[in-house]
Amino acid sequence: MRNIFVVGLDNFHLAQLQALPGASGLAFHPLFSHQALKQQASFPAARLLQEGRRRLRAFPGTVDAVVGYWDFPVSTALPLLRAAVGLPGPSLEAVLRCEHKYWSRRCQAEVIPEQVPALCVVDPFADDPLSQVSLGFPFWLKPVRSVLSHLGFRIENPADFHAAIAQVRAGIGRLAEPFNLFLQHAELPPDIAAVDGWHCIAEAIISNGLQCTQEGYAFGGEVVIYGTIDSLREGPAGSCFSRYQYPSSLPQTVQARMSDCSRRIIRHIGYDKAPFNIEYFWDPDTDRIWLLEINARLSKSHAPLFELVDGRSHFQVMLDLGLGHAPHPAHRSGPCAVAAKFMPRHFGDARVLRAPGPDDIAALEAQVPHCRIQVAVRAGMRLSELRNQDSYSYELASLFIGADNQAQLLERFADCMARLPLELAPIAAAEAAAAPQQNQRQPQQRRQAGDSEWT
Repeated sequence: MRNIFVVGLDNFHLAQLQALPGASGLAFHPLFSHQALKQQASFPAARLLQEGRRRLRAFPGTVDAVVGYWDFPVSTALPLLRAAVGLPGPSLEAVLRCEHKYWSRRCQAEVIPEQVPALCVVDPFADDPLSQVSLGFPFWLKPVRSVLSHLGFRIENPADFHAAIAQVRAGIGRLAEPFNLFLQHAELPPDIAAVDGWHCIAEAIISNGLQCTQEGYAFGGEVVIYGTIDSLREGPAGSCFSRYQYPSSLPQTVQARMSDCSRRIIRHIGYDKAPFNIEYFWDPDTDRIWLLEINARLSKSHAPLFELVDGRSHFQVMLDLGLGHAPHPAHRSGPCAVAAKFMPRHFGDARVLRAPGPDDIAALEAQVPHCRIQVAVRAGMRLSELRNQDSYSYELASLFIGADNQAQLLERFADCMARLPLELAPIAAAEAAAAPQQNQRQPQQRRQAGDSEWT
């Protein structure tokens, strides 16, 4: 029996791990729960590193792999946790070259400059942050480290910029302080060290066109792309994901060019022995490809899609790499020709009057073929209580659905939404005035890295 420690383990994904071929020979251990790492008012970075390493070293059996499928702080902590017990994986610096938006863009520009938009660094706490912006309107403003587009804003004019800066100043500390703790463990070039978690980047708009994500891995210097997934958006300026769909509908020639970019940048940053995914835009009018961002992890959102279409979740890739083996991803041996993760959203705060329970979900999954459902809300809550949402909307649920074709896929999603017992009500004016809205936290003074452990 081999022992697999999963950082941020939750029951929904544990079931997928246990369904993999050969999982009967694996024991999955939680190294902290999803609730402890991702659903708290602050990210417990110091506790994750200190207690996580202690738990691994004190484990009475063999620690055969340390893996994770969540973004910050999990993906950033994995190199340090693995190093504590001598397991292989990418260095912290290689992970940061993916996750630190400014450092990543600098690396990308060294090997694939035509795929990188213009950008500049912005200190949101400067007396006049707008004077630091060298781009014309419109542009994106985003922290150098964020989660799910949190505090990312499309800026159309100076008024938008100043409103966004107020929200960034109020909310950036939740990520800046724990991210800076990780930066203290890395060897950083001086010009990168000067751009810590309290900074943002302003970036030229590249959201014109079709978006997709390439899933891949690096092992022994070989970089393999094993799937491309379309990312469809909705909302203001196409800022929010509505669904991920696999396989991609993009032309194969375009996917091949993206794969070449992926291989070049992953080798350049020295990332090895781990999975990754890279998000791209393709503008069909100009045939231009833009790299949006690199994630030092696989996407858990795509795992059921690979299972439905290819016959096996790509969690197998994560486990193989964690155990030091070269992966062999499955291909087109699943029961469905197409699959998607749908993310129904609500724009603006609301009160949840009714939400599906376990029996409702089980009944719907039994009635709709190839369907799995996760609900993010509960009756009585306000949507603004949800953690880690983007700047424009609230994600109500995740529906993973497979089908024989596109029409059937959309029909099954509509059927699920019609049957899902979910009811929202607008927030009364008096109630809204009495409680804080999303991203409107109390202003805080900028702190230096290390002032708080965020435990």
